[in-house]
Amino acid sequence: MNLDMTQEKLMLLLYISPLLFAQSIFLFLNAKKKGANAWFWGIWGLIQTPMPLLFYYLFVVRPFHKKRRPSS
Repeated sequence: MNLDMTQEKLMLLLYISPLLFAQSIFLFLNAKKKGANAWFWGIWGLIQTPMPLLFYYLFVVRPFHKKRRPSS
C-alpha cells in the first residue's frame, strides 16, 4: 500500500479536516439540544461528509419539527 504524503494529499487533508471538525461540532451540539444521541452524530460527523448531515436532517430535524408543529 502506498502511504506517500504528496503535496496534493496534504493540501486536501488540510482543507477537509476543518470541514469535518466543524460538521462534527455542529451535529453534536444540535443533537444534544434535541436529545438525539449526540455522541453518535458527533463521531459520525468526524468520519465522513455529507451523509451525516443528510441523515441528521431526515431522522432528527424533520421529526422534531413535526412534533413541535401544533395540529389544528
